Amino acid sequence: MSQADKARRFKALHIPGNPLVLYNIWDAGSAKTVASAGAQALATGSLSVAAAQGYADGEAIPLDFALQIIARITASTDLPVSVDFEGGYATDPAALAANITRVIAAGGIGINFEDQIVGGTGLHPIAHQVQRIKAIRAAADAAGVPLFINARTDLFLKTQTNQAALVAEALARQTAYAQAGADGFFIPGLSDAALIAQICQASTLPVNVMMLGSLTALPTAARLGAARASFGPGPYRVAQDDLKARAEKLF
Repeated sequence: MSQADKARRFKALHIPGNPLVLYNIWDAGSAKTVASAGAQALATGSLSVAAAQGYADGEAIPLDFALQIIARITASTDLPVSVDFEGGYATDPAALAANITRVIAAGGIGINFEDQIVGGTGLHPIAHQVQRIKAIRAAADAAGVPLFINARTDLFLKTQTNQAALVAEALARQTAYAQAGADGFFIPGLSDAALIAQICQASTLPVNVMMLGSLTALPTAARLGAARASFGPGPYRVAQDDLKARAEKLF
């Protein structure tokens, strides 16, 4: 299957009410393990990829190194692989487009792309984030791969209290991101069932939820209308906790 075909297959797996389950990986070994368990697709988690190499989250792992890891993952599996690309390692749309071309060259068929200012505070204004998404779409079109752009809003990660007040802005961002060429809308940090259902119902894009906090059951994510359920850094943390517990029994 070609890279473009994998991208199209990946997009087709996003079905509201029957979410694509992504148990996030961090290297070729974890990719092969999750694939062997029956996964339909794979996705990295930025924190997990960085932590596995001794780096902090937030684009601390060098881009060249991160792309080497992605290339090893995609070479190890025939499944579609989506890359948690944080803020794209660039603010300027032109530089961002160049980085996206490199992600595609490494075998990625999709990305998570967040709207927080990496290394700064707050979120990019909607107008600027729209230009960034348009640059990503143009780069993907030029490469001939219908890259799945999972547009992530960090509104709910930034604010854990009174999240209901953020829904209107979240939906405004969803609308703008969709018009710019995004394929999905990611709302990590939101676990309130009623608010998730409200966003899923109103969104024109398939909605990705993160299985953290009080959102722990996949049937619940399906019932709320999610089209994608990912686990973020959870799988890496569980693996490390298990490793530590086993080592403590020895020492």
